[in-house]
Amino acid sequence: RYTEQAKNQAPDYEIFRVAGNMSDWFPRLVDGMGLKRLGFESAHVTFSFYQDLTKLVAEKGLGFELVPVDGVVESLRLVKSAEELALIAKAAEIGDAAMKYIEYVLRAGMTELEAAWEIERFMREKGSQAVPFEVIVAAGPNSALPHHKPSERKIQVGEPIVIDIGAKCSYYASDLTRTICVGAPEDKLKTVYDIVLKAQSEALVRIEEGMTGENADSLAREVIEKAGYGESFGHGLGHGTGLAVHELPRLGPRSTDVLSNGMVFSIEPGIYLVGWGGVRIEDLVAMQAGRVCPISNAKKSLG
Repeated sequence: RYTEQAKNQAPDYEIFRVAGNMSDWFPRLVDGMGLKRLGFESAHVTFSFYQDLTKLVAEKGLGFELVPVDGVVESLRLVKSAEELALIAKAAEIGDAAMKYIEYVLRAGMTELEAAWEIERFMREKGSQAVPFEVIVAAGPNSALPHHKPSERKIQVGEPIVIDIGAKCSYYASDLTRTICVGAPEDKLKTVYDIVLKAQSEALVRIEEGMTGENADSLAREVIEKAGYGESFGHGLGHGTGLAVHELPRLGPRSTDVLSNGMVFSIEPGIYLVGWGGVRIEDLVAMQAGRVCPISNAKKSLG
């Protein structure tokens, strides 16, 4: 049944069925190819598998060299086609709608888990195939944890609530984060929120083609550092998104990835204060005509 599914989903490719020991099927796979060098993804192959493959090549006299390669597939996925951009945009539309929905139904006393399920259910009903990552709803002190898993903690009035969500359309992912609150936000939350929003706005306006990921990251990081919260921004500014929610390019300190037209990536500065909470604002953008063009369009406000 898997072979039939593969034929249906990849009609332009020759399907090779893998069964039994590698010593049985691997020589048949490479037979007649005339290989002299065979590359393998060194970042994704275990040392044990590499040892087995090396031994098999020698024992069967296959006569080619195994060459480690890194980042080949990832680099091929860096620049998105028009069709890929359209699918990512469709996934982002579902995310935008889900964010609007949860802002409408969220209330004090609802647990993080209840809110997360409301979001996931809504996205699936609107056409998301799945969620590319577990929905994050992090309220109060939990919002200081960038990858918090929703809990039974009840949402309270006036505290920061970080909501990080993604949808999937034909296997392409979206990624969106907003920080909101129920009721009137406390003064500290308004201050921190405005700093993060300013940092993101600076990056959105000033990032351009040809910058490195480090250059782009510094645009937002400088705003947060000048406000006195530099040590509380503990992750990179963003990451590529496509078939995987996290892929190249990387936007962060020491990133040498060069930004170019057709790339899709997130811009998501944040400030995280242990014991109090955090603020993160994230949008997906596409690099077009040398500048970033927002893909996600959910409103940005605390309430």
